[in-house]
Amino acid sequence: MKKYSVLFTTLLISSLFILTGCNQGEKKTTEAKSDKEIYLQLYSLRDDIQADYSASIAAAAEMGYTGVEAAGYNDGQFYGMSPAEFKQSIEDAGMEVLSSHAGRPLADPAADTDWEATWAWWDTAIQAHKDAGMKYLVVAWIPTPKTLVDLQAYCDYFNEVGDKCNAAGLKFGYHNHSFEFEEIEGQVMYDYMIENTDPSKVFFQMDVYWVGEGGHDPVAYFNKYPGRFELLHIKDEMELGKSGKVDFENIYNNADQSGAKYMIVEVERYTGTPMEGVKESYDYLNNAEYVKQSYLN
Repeated sequence: MKKYSVLFTTLLISSLFILTGCNQGEKKTTEAKSDKEIYLQLYSLRDDIQADYSASIAAAAEMGYTGVEAAGYNDGQFYGMSPAEFKQSIEDAGMEVLSSHAGRPLADPAADTDWEATWAWWDTAIQAHKDAGMKYLVVAWIPTPKTLVDLQAYCDYFNEVGDKCNAAGLKFGYHNHSFEFEEIEGQVMYDYMIENTDPSKVFFQMDVYWVGEGGHDPVAYFNKYPGRFELLHIKDEMELGKSGKVDFENIYNNADQSGAKYMIVEVERYTGTPMEGVKESYDYLNNAEYVKQSYLN
């Protein structure tokens, strides 16, 4: 009996060890999946990408980024790759393709725009973004309009582009800088654009840093135009949290009012290397208690 008792005890301990090991493995997997959904605007690593695209994408994935917003579209390609190749390169690294910056400005004056060439450009761009698996196509900049007539021309233009994007299963948006908070003929350009574009066709990708540089509060805009800001560019003067100029906690605590579904880090200036700055900015958000795991409703 003693022999069998020892054998039973040994088997019991072994079983407990195996079960404990399995549980620990499951716990590690759960922890790995608990990282927050944080996206990266690839312009943040522009020089690194130019030097070594594959290594830069792999590094961003290793940092923990969920997915990317491209800034390298040209003539139907992304960073010199076909849409399918670009999509595969991002997915092979363990991230997802979310969005892209691309655009074609109107002529000056707008009435001189070659519409046949313009719509042909958009047809190619929209198809490329669709083939790359994008959810969003965003215009990152326009020349500063001189009159309300010029600004209205862009509003009408964006409504038409948004209609084309919707038909292809994409959403179309506009990304601000600081000049949009200047006035034209007594109208704040940003407000005018929001009020004169169709919410079903055009959303706004708010760059929270540039709103502040324009003299305004991002949260005030969330409250004034709820639901219009489906993407947020989370940016600071340098790495996130360095300048003290941007109240990220207040922005995140009011993100539901904005309509934001995805948060995209962009770092344009650095205290160290771009890689260090992008990693530091990811960690800043991932460690912040006020940042939720996801903003998808």
